[in-house]
Amino acid sequence: MSYFLFNLDTYVRVMLILALTLIFIYEIINGFHDTANSVVSVIYTCALRPHNAVLISGVFNFLGVTLSGLSVAYTIVHLLPTYFFTNTSVNNTLAMIFSILFAAILWNLGTWYLRLPTSSSHTLIGALIGIGFAHAIITNCPITHGLNISKLIKIFLSLIISPIIGLILAKLIMLILYKYCDYTGYDSIHTTPTKKLKTYGKSQPSLWTRTMLIISAAGVSFSHGANDGQKGIGLIMLLLIGIAPASFMLNLNSSNYDIARTNHAINDFQEYYIKHNNSFRNIVPSEIISMPITRAFNQLKILFPSIEKSIQTIIYNDKHAACYNNNPIQTDIQIKKIFHDFSLNLTMMHNISLLLNNLDDYKKLNTTQRLQIRQLLIYIVDILDQIIDLPETSHHDKYFLKNLKENLLYTIEYAPTCIIFAVALSLSLGTIIGWKRVAITIGEKIGTKEMTYAQGLSTQLTTAISISTASYVGMPVSTTHILSSSITGSMLTQNWKGIQIKTIKNILITWSLTFPVSITLSGSFYWSTLKLLHKYIQI
Repeated sequence: MSYFLFNLDTYVRVMLILALTLIFIYEIINGFHDTANSVVSVIYTCALRPHNAVLISGVFNFLGVTLSGLSVAYTIVHLLPTYFFTNTSVNNTLAMIFSILFAAILWNLGTWYLRLPTSSSHTLIGALIGIGFAHAIITNCPITHGLNISKLIKIFLSLIISPIIGLILAKLIMLILYKYCDYTGYDSIHTTPTKKLKTYGKSQPSLWTRTMLIISAAGVSFSHGANDGQKGIGLIMLLLIGIAPASFMLNLNSSNYDIARTNHAINDFQEYYIKHNNSFRNIVPSEIISMPITRAFNQLKILFPSIEKSIQTIIYNDKHAACYNNNPIQTDIQIKKIFHDFSLNLTMMHNISLLLNNLDDYKKLNTTQRLQIRQLLIYIVDILDQIIDLPETSHHDKYFLKNLKENLLYTIEYAPTCIIFAVALSLSLGTIIGWKRVAITIGEKIGTKEMTYAQGLSTQLTTAISISTASYVGMPVSTTHILSSSITGSMLTQNWKGIQIKTIKNILITWSLTFPVSITLSGSFYWSTLKLLHKYIQI
């Protein structure tokens, strides 16, 4: 992978290495900031000694990153529109990445020092939103031009709903345990380690309870790696695509079979689209719709050079079109008209089929062709997603389209193996240091009483199930928020007296500040950096 470095200027090479170093530092901080989520229950229920719990957590965080795929990583990548980092200067990309890392590292370190369990996910996504806001202010465009709003809405919903699910599910598991598990005796899971030590001279839970606690703790660590570790991979791919697009827009190591697999998926989707054409005639890639009219024209010109003059005539010479004055609403109408009149959705599928037909190696394509393939695939998948979301699309068709989507994205949603292992190693190394500060808050200051074995078990089962589900569907969620809310839910089984209201208020205040603070930090840093670059480097 390092071959591309030789084609970069020395300045860019140095800044790239520095940016990669900061991303690995971010993952190390993420590791020790969030380790408490994985180990607090097994430590406070005396199922494992602290050093053993942390070691197991580190190993399973590593496995979670390396074995879990890349769906969450590319949810992060696609939060910013593709053109945002493929059609911009190297200095812009570097300013963007450094601004994101500045905000994320500063907030994570600050909250860790104050022993507050906050979300690395919220911080990172807030930093990305800050970049989008700053871009909108600098270019004097609506915020929709700097952020993928449809992706952002889905991410927000997952971040908001997941802690609520954690609280409810943990409470339900506790109610089940109260109903079906005995309160008395040596094997009771409703006692605390201290009480068991006084009664039986041993603080550890029974064998089956201890086994379940250890397994569920490993599950939390694995799911944490599968979700949070991918965010670091997403940041690195954003950086590499922006710095060296020709080398990273497509997976240049794709085999002949991989390319053929993508081409077959295009042909299958084309057949499906033609069969249902009347139902999909108004569907247009959402990224094109959100662009300023001039950028939309430039994008269409690259993708459809054969009809460039016709598109230009419609956009710029139609005096009756309100988009002539750059009215966003009328721009949407006009672009939809262009797609409909020229059947551009089908043209996209036809064009990419021509590029992929009889192709056995992406390295044979020039930079423009690689960009065309990446953009066309992303737009086609966007159309496919919109069709899946239509209420009239049958369950059978949704299953068929989701399989096609996986094949379409296979050669563009990827990461080099060395990057995956480097992020996994950074996260697991971070796991073994600094975990105590936040663990004390979660383990001792949320509930008013010592944690029982049942509460530890319900907390960990809830967290592992919730995060694993989110990772499977490609949604970034907060391990910290889910686990904290799960502990709260397990402590609320009987009444409100089971929790420390002051601690909960402090945590909620910190949670509510994470987005605005990270947005402000990254946005202001990005804005000021670009101003300096424009002044001294003339980017």
